Amino acid sequence: MTDDMDRVFKALADASRRALLDDLFRDPGQTLGALASRLAMTRQAVSQHLAVLEAADLVATVRRGREKLHYLNPVPIHEAHARWIAKFERPRLDALAALKQRLEGDDHG
Repeated sequence: MTDDMDRVFKALADASRRALLDDLFRDPGQTLGALASRLAMTRQAVSQHLAVLEAADLVATVRRGREKLHYLNPVPIHEAHARWIAKFERPRLDALAALKQRLEGDDHG
């Protein structure tokens, strides 16, 4: 599990890869050519970024004839959220902030 999550965080660490994921979120099922046309980089660079995203299981592909269509796979992002982000949920933080304000208010009043 740790190796999988390491690949996800490594993939998400790059702004170009995040841009690719955003693009696939907005318009799923794109070819390499379509993705490359929207970014200021070569097809080869986009292909390398997609390979990292595929290795992290953030992008799934489907062959349609000679075309390879790319789709966002949100599951690893959800797993990262559940494991690393959800524990810092807003309601808990809001409750702690309110408690802090009350306690600090009592100290000053």
